Amino acid sequence: MTLPLLLTVGGAHIDRRGQVSGAYIPGASNPGTMMEDVGGGGFNALRCAVQREVRGTLISVRGGDSAGESVSKAAEAAGITDHSVVFLDRATPSYTALLDENGDVIAALADMSLYDLAFPKQMRRAKLREAVDAADAILCDANLPAKAVEALTALAGEKPVFAIGVSPAKIVRFSGALDRLSCLFMNGREAAALTHYSGTDAAELVEALRESGLKRGVVTSGADAMIAFDADGVFSLTPPAPRIVEDVTGAGDALAGATSAALMRGLPFRAALREGVAASLLALEDRSAAPKMSRQAFEAVLALVPEAASLQEEAQFGETNDA
Repeated sequence: MTLPLLLTVGGAHIDRRGQVSGAYIPGASNPGTMMEDVGGGGFNALRCAVQREVRGTLISVRGGDSAGESVSKAAEAAGITDHSVVFLDRATPSYTALLDENGDVIAALADMSLYDLAFPKQMRRAKLREAVDAADAILCDANLPAKAVEALTALAGEKPVFAIGVSPAKIVRFSGALDRLSCLFMNGREAAALTHYSGTDAAELVEALRESGLKRGVVTSGADAMIAFDADGVFSLTPPAPRIVEDVTGAGDALAGATSAALMRGLPFRAALREGVAASLLALEDRSAAPKMSRQAFEAVLALVPEAASLQEEAQFGETNDA
C-alpha cells in the first residue's frame, strides 16, 4: 500500500541552542554548553511525520554554504524528497536560542531574511505546483510571508493544509488564510497575538479563534492542558509529565507533525492529537530538534497519554509559554 504524501513548505535551517548550566544571570557571562543541529518548524514536523507512516517532500530555501549542505544531508538521512532552492550567494537562515537550566527559552534570535525574500517567488515555480498536485496534504509554517501563505493555500485547493504558528510575531501571517487551514498548531502567546484575546478563559479563546475564521486548532500551554477544537466541539488534553526534559525545542513541531500524519492516515482528531502528544514527549526527552522515534518507544509513550476530555465551561487556560 502506498503511504500518503505530505508536502512541507517552510523553514529548514540551522538551530543553535546554548544552555546555561546554572541559574541564569542577566547581563553577565553565563557558563553553559552550545549545540548546533538542523531544525526549522516545518522541517522538524516533517521529520517526525515521516516516522509515522507518511512519505515526505520538502520545499524550502537555503544558502550555498556548509549550513545549507547540512540541511540537505539531514533531509536525505530522513528519507525526505528535497526540492528546495539553493541561493549560492546567500547564507542559510538560522535560529539561535539561549535556554535556562531547565531547557526553557530565555531569548532567541531568528536570522531568516532569506525566507521573506525568496518564498513568495517560489510560489510561482513549476516544481512547487507539481509538488502540490502530487501531495495528499500540505504542511507549512509561519516562516512563509503572508503573500506566500495565501498563494500556497490557494494552490492547495481542497487538499488539507496544516500550519505551525512558529512565534507570536509571525503567526499573524496566517490571518488572511485562516479559513483555508485544516488545522493550526500554536501556543498560548501565539493564539493571543492572532486573536488579541488576553484573558485566560479557554472557551472565550476558542470563540475568538473561530471568529477569526479558523475551523480547527490546537493551543498548547507548556506542561499544562492543551485545548483543541473542531466542528465537533472543544476538548482539552493534559500531557503526562516527561521522564526528563532535555530540551523544549521542537516539541511543538513534533506535536504538529505526528498529529498531521495521524489525520492523513484517517484517525479522528482526538486520537490523532494523542499521537501528537506522544511525539512531543519524545522530543522533550531528546536533545535533537527532531527525535528518532522507534515504534516500540512511540507506543510505550502513547500508552501514557490520556484520552481527550470535553472542555468544561469554566476551564481556565494555563501559562502561555512557547511550546
